[in-house]
Amino acid sequence: MSQEDLSKEKVNLETSKIAWSELQRFFAQGLAVNIATELDLVVVADAFSKDDKALVEQWMKNQQVHLVTDQQAALWIKDNTQVWAVVIKPWVLVQTI
Repeated sequence: MSQEDLSKEKVNLETSKIAWSELQRFFAQGLAVNIATELDLVVVADAFSKDDKALVEQWMKNQQVHLVTDQQAALWIKDNTQVWAVVIKPWVLVQTI
């Protein structure tokens, strides 16, 4: 197994399903990052962990990666939304299920 595969496997093992309400403190600190559903959360987390600025900036430019907005957070609380989440310090990457 390559180093790349090991890195992605490690990230994959660290993802979990969690209620959005459990992540409010990260949102309040401006550390919750929304990942568009068309992207692979593990691939994005791997790029964050490797500080791949070019790739992350491309996703941001395309509005596929951005800080969770107040409107999103409020809707997710109201709907008791479950998200996939992974911590890539200091960020918590979240993706709706």
